[in-house]
Amino acid sequence: MKIIVEKNAQLGGQVGAKVFKDALAQGATVFGLATGSTPMTTYDALVNSDVDFSQAISINLDEYVGLTPDNDQSYRYFMQKHLFDQKPFKHSYVPDGTNPDATKVINDYNHLIETHPIDLQILGIGHNGHIGFNEPGTPFDSLTHEVNLTPSTIEANARFFERKEDVPQKAYSMGIASIMGAKHILLEAYGTEKAHIIKEALQGPVTEDVPASVLQNHPNVTVILDEAAASELQNIH
Repeated sequence: MKIIVEKNAQLGGQVGAKVFKDALAQGATVFGLATGSTPMTTYDALVNSDVDFSQAISINLDEYVGLTPDNDQSYRYFMQKHLFDQKPFKHSYVPDGTNPDATKVINDYNHLIETHPIDLQILGIGHNGHIGFNEPGTPFDSLTHEVNLTPSTIEANARFFERKEDVPQKAYSMGIASIMGAKHILLEAYGTEKAHIIKEALQGPVTEDVPASVLQNHPNVTVILDEAAASELQNIH
């Protein structure tokens, strides 16, 4: 595991964008993408670069159940706004949150990942250690699944909606085994509020109680932190 500490999220995003560009230069064709505030500095840096994804494929981690792609809180909308409109991919895949047939969505997405192995997967981390929507207790061998969002995750997402009741209760998410199948994983975390969970995930025991701790078992992980998020780690250089 390679841990990189930068002064702030903007500098971290520049390093994250270089990881993407290096992967592309080395022949990567399938990129696993995440939403949320964490990867935005990386996406901003990519948008403001000369990177060309027109021959690459993107596969997103997750999507809310029940939101249409044109809903401004859907993850498809987020990706269009922050990356795809400026840096289009040949194909961009996001779970179909409008399809009530969960079995079909899950099977289709698992087949997609199986037939297009992910070269580089970017991740953020939740305050409880979740990656994607894989909450504490999610089995490490899980593939794509429908998730009942925890009260803490709903609470964290409520700030993006007019009313808390509007926050979706479910999401489709890649599973932990799906994520671990990526050849290279890039984890980013910024801010003091992420410091404790970063210590638990990177230097604590590997346990399903902290889903991100599974990354300790992956052979090729790059972690980008700002100084605040790295503040509880020990013996890093």
